[in-house]
Amino acid sequence: MYEDYYGFTEKPFSLTPDPKYLFKSESHANAYELLQYAVRRREGFAVVTGDIGTGKTTLCRALLEEIDRNTFTALVLNPFLSEEDLLKLILQDFGVVSREDVKRGRLANVSKQELIETIYDFLLSLLPLRASAVLIIDEAQNLPMPVLEQIRILSNLETDKEKLLQIVLVGQLNLNPILKAPQMRQLDQRVSIRYQLRPLSRDEVAAYVSHRLNVAGGSASVTFQPKALDLIHRRASGIPRLVNLLCDRSLLAAYSTRTNKVSADMVYQAAESLELVETAPSRFGWFRRRASVAVTAKY
Repeated sequence: MYEDYYGFTEKPFSLTPDPKYLFKSESHANAYELLQYAVRRREGFAVVTGDIGTGKTTLCRALLEEIDRNTFTALVLNPFLSEEDLLKLILQDFGVVSREDVKRGRLANVSKQELIETIYDFLLSLLPLRASAVLIIDEAQNLPMPVLEQIRILSNLETDKEKLLQIVLVGQLNLNPILKAPQMRQLDQRVSIRYQLRPLSRDEVAAYVSHRLNVAGGSASVTFQPKALDLIHRRASGIPRLVNLLCDRSLLAAYSTRTNKVSADMVYQAAESLELVETAPSRFGWFRRRASVAVTAKY
């Protein structure tokens, strides 16, 4: 709707995790560099956590785009899998089996041990090629305990000198206490890199909005006034997904009045319609803001 009016080539504040829109705030840049380091150095296990909507999936996709051709990758977006389904998906993403093989049930009678051995053989075959393999699991906080244990077993695939499979677990903040549970101690001890994504600061929100407008090709045709950006930061609590929701709704309001300036009033109306309520600071303020973010992010 407003895309043509402002000259955007696409929707600038879409909620899809498009890697070209990754904004490297200080926190996101640190996470990105650490993940690159983990993959390059074959660190074994890395864990990245962040609040709902902080850009974890976008970070994963951007990392995958930058990984060199000598690195095979598997990306698990649906954590609600059985152990066998996880292993089959890994083999499929690595190109060992085809989607058609899995779809037609050709692996139905293959045991879990056989699947693990096939993965192991594949990883060993990469050594002469000086190639490596990375497994990234998103929404890892939802992994059932038996699947987490299966992932720990996969982390045991190694030679005398190095790990054969780099594993990156990406999840919400409650992934940390899950990994700290007594039954997960063996897995938790294997984690060599941990990082928690932070929400955007006020200045980062302004830079984030400018970045997305620029990538979408319409940065010269519309601007967000400073007070509008102040309000966006406060109402979205620095959460990129909520910033996107607010900016999209605010741009629609600006388009309806045929203006190229997004005002604080437009943002205020957008925030009210999205039920992003600004609460007065108090000792319970953090909890209330978190509850508001969680509810709004569902819709």
